[in-house]
Formats: sequence, structure tokens, C-alpha cells
Amino acid sequence: MAPIPKSKRLYQVWKGDNRFFCRGRCIFGPDVASLFLSIFLIAGPIIAFSYQIISKIRNREKHHEYLIHDNHHVLGFPVLIVTIIIMIADLTFLLLTSSRDPGIVPRNAQSIESSETSEFNTPSMEWINGRTSQIRLSRTKDIILNGFVIKVKYCDTCLLYRPPRTSHCSICNNCVQKFDHHCPWVGQCIGLRNYRFFFLFISTSTFLCIYVFTLSVMNILQERKNYHSFLKLVVGEIISAILMVYTFLSVWFVGGLTVFHLYLICTNQTTYENFRYHYDKKENPFNKGILKNMKEVFLNIPPSMNKFRARVLDQVAEHGAFTPNLGMDIVSSTDKFDTETADKLEMGINLQIPAVNLDYSSTNENQGAINKHKGEALDPSDLSKIQENNYQESKEFKQSCTGETETEDEPVTGSVPDEDIHQQPI
Repeated sequence: MAPIPKSKRLYQVWKGDNRFFCRGRCIFGPDVASLFLSIFLIAGPIIAFSYQIISKIRNREKHHEYLIHDNHHVLGFPVLIVTIIIMIADLTFLLLTSSRDPGIVPRNAQSIESSETSEFNTPSMEWINGRTSQIRLSRTKDIILNGFVIKVKYCDTCLLYRPPRTSHCSICNNCVQKFDHHCPWVGQCIGLRNYRFFFLFISTSTFLCIYVFTLSVMNILQERKNYHSFLKLVVGEIISAILMVYTFLSVWFVGGLTVFHLYLICTNQTTYENFRYHYDKKENPFNKGILKNMKEVFLNIPPSMNKFRARVLDQVAEHGAFTPNLGMDIVSSTDKFDTETADKLEMGINLQIPAVNLDYSSTNENQGAINKHKGEALDPSDLSKIQENNYQESKEFKQSCTGETETEDEPVTGSVPDEDIHQQPI
């Protein structure tokens, strides 16, 4: 009886470098620890600013000045409420950017070159296809999009041709749709599905910096009449003074980032495209106009291409698609091919391949057994049949090429002898 294959969640066997939480519901980048630094840089100053507001409100209540002169004070309850709302919104956009799928393209379990050239993957044809497939496969393809010719590249890691505007992130080890950049401040790639939240995050941070800076300046100007010198004013309103400097420096970074990405949205570019292709010097094939570009970013949220909580077979996740040689001790096609023949193939020289009469009935049986057991463990009896058929094909191929004869009564066992495995065809 075949053993029951174990199943796991997709996020448990994910080949990227992402980190999952809440049982696969939240996906982060490998540098998720930097997210805590970003939260501290946002929440820390706002907590200090809120503490200053609450202290002033309590101080005025103690001196019975709250109800009479509250309208004349800058820092009051309305300011406190608005500050907390903006901070919560800013942190929410930060978490939405960092914890969701940015647009990861699922990788193939099997290389395109092997799937396209191994229609009959018998031992007699495997050594031929193993060399010629590398010659036929192009590393780039030209596609027409909006009347423009665009090159798409083949990703050796994800084993696929990348869709337009897709790039492979070396940090997360994934191909990401409409890849913008990998942001270390959020610990996640910025792509098709989280770019709008990233923009809302940096724009809210910019507004928060301007808001706190303005109120801190107004508070110092209002409180200067209570101090006799500028030094005493700074010491007495130390929180406002520190926040003024902090927000003034921060707004240049997040504000400049907001303006830059607003320009990218209006022109339908990504940071990666802007630095690499320089669409300001040539026509952008993705530009649809300002309104349509903004609608594409903020209103169109495509669903994720991955179901990280879906159950997959453990063996399929580890080995990918099953091949006819799975579990058999047969050397690769490169080892079967002699060095001189391999060099000629790489140089593009046409070789006369000996005509071989192949019986594909056994191949179909092998393939049927393989298809039957895709996604589950192979039964030992089926594996023995596959090995016997492939060994018989290997003997027929050697007889056709070398003219050697073998005894028909020779017993066939479930395993291929080592001396026959490593013997190279002529």
C-alpha cells in the first residue's frame, strides 16, 4: 500500500525568503525587523507630543484656566484627537504595506526548457534533448504592448518568463509584478498590490510632520511671553523644541519621497523603470494620462496570485513536477554525451543522429503511471515497471547504434546495473 503523502500549507514550504505570521495570513520580507524601527520613529514623537498636550491641559485645569481660556491655547483636546487619528492612519498604512502580498508571481516547479523539449523523455532521447534545449531557449522574448515592443526576460530562479514590468527582488527572492523597489523601512517589496498603501503611508507621514512642526512652532510663539529669555523658553518647552528639529529634518525625506512618487503615479512609472529606462527621455508605453494613471493605482486592486494557506503535497512542494527518472539511478544526459559531441552542439554544428526505431508504447505506459501519481507518492511496484521499461529502451538504443546483440533470455531486474548506466552511447 502506497504511503499517504503529507500535506502542508503553501506558506510552510514557500521557496522565497519571506516570513509569514498569523498562519500565513500576513507575509513580510526577510528584513521585517526594520518595521519596528519605523513604528518607533513614528509613534515615539507622537506619543511625546500627545504627552505634552495632556500635561498642558491638566496644568490649565489645575489653575482653573481650562474653560475660560481654552480657545486661546494652541494645544488642546481637538489637537490631541486629530494627532491620534493621523498617527493611527499612518501606522495602519505602514502595516498594510508591509504585511500583504506585493504581487508575487508564483514560480514554476519545472523549467520551461525541460517541459518544452522533453515530450518523450526516454533514456534514448534524453541525452539529445538535454543539449539542444539549452540552444533553443531564448533568454528574452519580444512582446507587443500598446503598440510598443517590450522585452521580457527569463528568470532562472522562478523558471518563467517575467510578465511586463515584473522584476526579481534579490532580497525577498521573488518575482514581483510592477516592481518598484524593496523598501527597508517597511521590510517589504513595493509592487502592484501594495504600492497605493505605500504612497498613502509616506504622504500621511509627510502631513504628520508638517502638522506637528506647525503646532510646535505655534506653541513656542504663544508661550514666549511666560519666559524672560530664549534659553529658558527652549528649556521650558523642550518637547516642542525637539519636535521642531525632528519634524523639520524628517519632512525633507518623506516629503521629497512623496513628491517623487506623485510624479511617478502621474506618469505611470515605477522607481525601477525611472532609473533604468529614463522614460523622461523617451516615450513611456504605459502612460495613459494622469486621471487613468491615478485610477489604475488607487482603484484597481488585483487579487493575489498565491493562496498561501492552501494545502499542497509535501513531496510536490519539495521536488516540483515528477519526471520519469524520479528515484532512478540514471546519470544525466550531459554525462551520457561525450565532450567532443557536446562542444559541436554548442558551436551550432549539425550532427547526424542515428536513426533509431523507438517503441513509444512503453513510454506512454511510463507517462501514464507518472501522471497517475502526480501530487502523490510513487508506488514501489509502479516504480519497478518504469525502471524495467526504461532499461529495455536503453538496451534497444545501444543495439541500434553499436550493432551489439544481447541474449533475449537475459533476466531483467528492478534496478539498472551500474555498468550499463554509465556506458556512454556512441
